[in-house]
Amino acid sequence: MADGKSTPLRAAIYARVSTTNHGQDVTIQTRELHEYCERRGWTVGAEYVDVGVSGTKDRRPELDLLMADAHRRRFDAVVVWKFDRFARSVSHLLRGLETFQALGVEFVSLTEGVDTSTPAGKLVFTVLGAVAELERSVIAERVRAGLRNARAKGKKLGRPGKTVNVGEIAALRAAGKSWRAISNQTGISTRSARRALIQRGKTAEKDFCRAAIQSA
Repeated sequence: MADGKSTPLRAAIYARVSTTNHGQDVTIQTRELHEYCERRGWTVGAEYVDVGVSGTKDRRPELDLLMADAHRRRFDAVVVWKFDRFARSVSHLLRGLETFQALGVEFVSLTEGVDTSTPAGKLVFTVLGAVAELERSVIAERVRAGLRNARAKGKKLGRPGKTVNVGEIAALRAAGKSWRAISNQTGISTRSARRALIQRGKTAEKDFCRAAIQSA
């Protein structure tokens, strides 16, 4: 503080509209965000705007750039117009807030009146964490219940097994083909091809021994 005054907080604003149709104008968001920062005495050092990008996507060009710049410490706070402009779900929002918290970046949602630099904002962050954890628990329990129901009905779980033509593998090996070439031609992994051929050899050996014993 060379002049005895504190350095203004550097803010980044983020705005998004899914489409430019139906009267959606991103300047409505950016204008109010700039006005908010001006009232707080913050300097807007960066503006990130995604236009025509659905909020259902985790990855968006400007949002990705914002997160990258947050790691570069290019601002001290992120200001958005509304939660759903920034995140597609509670868990997505929480991941973003956790990243900002780890980087020492504050988060403000103008419409909801949430500011993580205040005690009330920190409480909201804690509540969101609890909601996200509940959401994960509910989803996990639904998955487990679905699996139990499928087993009870005798359904086979997991991916269907790949049909292995051992005769084809043996013929290809006899023709001098490499394991990689065999894998590419048959569509199974080299490990599965090797295992199938080894298993065939063991089975043939057992059959030979059994036949020898029976003929003795």
